[in-house]
Amino acid sequence: MSLTIENIMLIGSLLLFISIIAGKTSYRFGVPTLVLFLAIGMLAGSDGIGGIYFDNPSVAQFIGVVSLNFILFSGGLDTNWSSIKPVLWEGISLSTLGVLLTAVTMGTFVWAITDFTIYEGLLLGAIVSSTDAAAVFSILRGKNLALRNNLRPTLELESGSNDPMAYVLTIAFLAMVINPDQSLVSIIPLFLKQMIIGGIAGLLFGMASKYVINKIKLGFEGLYPVLVISLMFITFSGTDALGGNGFLAVYLCAVYLGNQDLIHKKTILKMFDGLAWLMQIVLFLTLGLLVYPTEILPILGIGLLISLFQIFVARPLSVFLSLTPFKMKMRRRFYISWVGLRGAVPIVFATYPLIAGIEKASMIFNIVFFISLSSVLIQGTTLSVIAKWLNVSLPEDSKPKSPLDDLLSETAKAIMVEIKMPANGVAVNKKIVDLNFPKTALIAMINRDNKFITPSGATEVLAEDTLVVLSDTQDGINEVYECLQVEKP
Repeated sequence: MSLTIENIMLIGSLLLFISIIAGKTSYRFGVPTLVLFLAIGMLAGSDGIGGIYFDNPSVAQFIGVVSLNFILFSGGLDTNWSSIKPVLWEGISLSTLGVLLTAVTMGTFVWAITDFTIYEGLLLGAIVSSTDAAAVFSILRGKNLALRNNLRPTLELESGSNDPMAYVLTIAFLAMVINPDQSLVSIIPLFLKQMIIGGIAGLLFGMASKYVINKIKLGFEGLYPVLVISLMFITFSGTDALGGNGFLAVYLCAVYLGNQDLIHKKTILKMFDGLAWLMQIVLFLTLGLLVYPTEILPILGIGLLISLFQIFVARPLSVFLSLTPFKMKMRRRFYISWVGLRGAVPIVFATYPLIAGIEKASMIFNIVFFISLSSVLIQGTTLSVIAKWLNVSLPEDSKPKSPLDDLLSETAKAIMVEIKMPANGVAVNKKIVDLNFPKTALIAMINRDNKFITPSGATEVLAEDTLVVLSDTQDGINEVYECLQVEKP
């Protein structure tokens, strides 16, 4: 069956529905949802029962890039700066040096056991060198794993920020396969340019985005997530046009915005959480359709050998070496090395050799697909077991909430006060989003002229307003009085 304008909506919606239903029940059997999404795509493909013919790496790559934007942006919005700050340098080391060491180790091994040239081996190593943000975010959050000693922020920071390094290495080694006379030293300027411009652009676009979101008056709450989507793509494409890495810029922009006071932030977070899940499903279904299982069978032996080497040698070696400067218990290092999940990102990067038309592109793609699939199956299904075995998980009753859970929680606060705004108060005629209100408190309602209104970040505080403030601690209430510069009764 070929995809046409007439049937693509029906087929797409049916596959999406089946994926959601399958994902709902998958964890009863300990199977990550991402594997099911891939499996459904493969079953629907030309080698499966669906018979859908799809063989367009360019379209798959485009869908992959768009989907990764949403996945990385959503992950960034849900990243609490206070939680990643203590592990910032560990995360940076893992996402740069760790990726480089993985690529070189894997590439050398592939070159040694196959007929690949050294550059072709390094290209395959670069493609599978980064942990997958979609896999890590969905599996850690889907299993609701609570880990000790900042392990989870470290893992999420690494997975969210290491794709740029893998992308640079993939492009560089692909260029060397095409032009073997090119020097390895040429990677260094490309890497520095991509990382420096990407990092600076991400923060600058984040600051500009905050200003636009809080200052523009759209009139409809539902338009704000749409505005943020446009800003996300402007960040990616603008950074790419400047020569920087768009994936890094998107992630840093989202981390910055996620830790700022934004108008309709709750709506934005809810929307992006749903869109991230949608994009994960679409991405894995698309990649599943692109794969031909009959072409994977001949490379099962070599694929399994390379996959096991990546899981048990290359990943642990790169983690241990990149974390050498930091004080960290061995069991933490072991667990970080085990959560080296490969998923959709390597498969998306594997489309670049296909589009370039190099000699071993098809074999590289199939091996990469097998590595990603086996990684999610072997490592993804055992994260909880290994965490308990290494004693790095927290008891069930002590699991902390994520920032998203805290923000979306409807649980009532313990303390409520009413604060009347004097005519000359510092908060008068200011938007709530501009008040720098304490994180531990919220304005539930405003009594204005004996009428109660539900405020949003764009609501302006007027003289004689009575703010109904909720907080879970007395210290939070005290901070509110200090913020509003109102005398405490």
